[in-house]
Order: sequence, then C-alpha cells, then structure tokens
Amino acid sequence: MKDDVLNHSISKTEQLARLLLDRIIDSDLRPGDSFGTEAEMLAQFKVSRPTLRESIRILESHGVVTLRPGPKGGVIINQPGVDFVAHALSVFLRLNNVPFVAILRARIAIEPALVRDAALHATEEDFQALEASIERLAKIGNDAIAFANENREFHSIIARASANPVLETFWSTISILASGEHHGLSYTANNRAHIVKAHRRILDACRRRQPDEAVREMTEHLGELDHLIKTRYQHMVGEPMKIAFRPGRRIG
Repeated sequence: MKDDVLNHSISKTEQLARLLLDRIIDSDLRPGDSFGTEAEMLAQFKVSRPTLRESIRILESHGVVTLRPGPKGGVIINQPGVDFVAHALSVFLRLNNVPFVAILRARIAIEPALVRDAALHATEEDFQALEASIERLAKIGNDAIAFANENREFHSIIARASANPVLETFWSTISILASGEHHGLSYTANNRAHIVKAHRRILDACRRRQPDEAVREMTEHLGELDHLIKTRYQHMVGEPMKIAFRPGRRIG
C-alpha cells in the first residue's frame, strides 16, 4: 500500500479493507464474480498475508465478499442483503438496552411516509400484488405464523411501491426486527378481520391516488397495533431486543 493512501488514525487492516471495498465498488464485477486470488492481492497491495486475510474477513462480515478456498477459489463478490443490516442494528440496540417495543414504534413512525409515496408512485402491478396479498391474508385462518408473514408481505409491497429505496431499506430492516410473533404477539379472529379490512382501505386510498387518506388509514391501522400492545402485551414494553441472526449464522 502506498504512503499516500495511509491514514495513521486507523489500523492498516481497516485501511486495506476500505481500499478493497473502494476497488469493488468501482469495478464492473457482479455478485458471483471473482475479485482475485489471495496471491494476486498480496502482490498488488504489498501487505502481509495476515493483514490481507483480516481485511477480507472484515468485508466478509459485512456480506460484501465470500472467501472461497481451493485452486479455483479466491475472493468472490456478494450482494449484501438487508439481513446484515438487521443483524448489526439488533446487536447495537441490544447492547444499548433499547426495548423491543421501540422497534414497533419506529415502524409506526416510518410507514405513513411509505404509504404516502406508494399512493403517489405505485403501479398497477403493485396494486395487483397488494390485492393478491389481501386475498391470501383473508383465507389463512388460525395459522399465526402464516398470518404474520402475509401481513408483513402486504407492508413490504407498500414499501417497494413507495419508490424510495432508502425508506424501503429502513422498513425491511425494521420488519425483520419487529417480528412480534417471536415475542409472543398473536391476533384473535377479530384482530385478523380488522387487519384485512384495514389493508383493503389502505389499498383503496392508494388506488385512488389519495396520499393523505392513505396516511390516515395506515396511521389508524398501526394505532391498533400500538393499542394491542398496551392493553394485552404490556410486558413487551420493557422486553429487550432479540438479536437478529443472519441466515446460515450459528446462534451462540
């Protein structure tokens, strides 16, 4: 590594990780492509093998690359998923003693903005996907996990339809962390019926391109969730965050 890229306030390992990330971003490589072998990178960056390997581990921990062993292996480009963001955020929140209910309230804060944009930018394809989700939700019945997953799918479609990738990423992260069924949250038949009707009203407002009405409907819908927690799940108010582990990552 050349002296002009050195920043003496951080370690050489982290500097190399940042340099590698810059090179990856500036390249035309796609997920699954090889960024190079260890031998090639050692020759290019003039660093020790331990420094290179630790730098690669940093990028691997963020889901940017995978180290594939063997003669045809090397550093393989990944496309990080939102699960990496959710894991990091869940660790941060847990270590800072942020309760689970704070995530639910963050959801209540962000979704009105998403539905406003969805009412303005959603396509007919989005509306059809929302309609299909509502139809599936209405037929699920007592399967709590299936109902929770389909409920989340409706809100995920709203997030995608907002055409705001930053807010969509926030929502996707929060939706992973706000899996209330894993904290004991469940819905009665009456709750489920109310949710289906609320989804229909939200879709109707979006289809008519009425953002203010869509916001009101979403706010009322999420207010029911807040009321449910306050009245039936008071214990969740102070319950700590659970760590969101990435797929394939061992717990403990």
